[in-house]
Amino acid sequence: MVEKHGVFQGYYFFHHLGMDRHLREQFDGHPLYQRTAEFCARYDAAAFDPAYDSLPLEFFEPMLRRVFAAPRRSLYRKAG
Repeated sequence: MVEKHGVFQGYYFFHHLGMDRHLREQFDGHPLYQRTAEFCARYDAAAFDPAYDSLPLEFFEPMLRRVFAAPRRSLYRKAG
């Protein structure tokens, strides 16, 4: 499901790029085909809806600043 997720997700935007939105059909018959298509329909499709009611990016800025202010683990920081 994860390996081919991009191909399945492409159903919602490939046609805007001049690509075949039905590229996922090559996997029809695979045991996880339906599960992957349903996952993308349920969780990915809304991300491509320009009318989706979402919060402005500024809303998330304080949260991101807190997360990135003090990295817990990093190869760029000595363990302490």
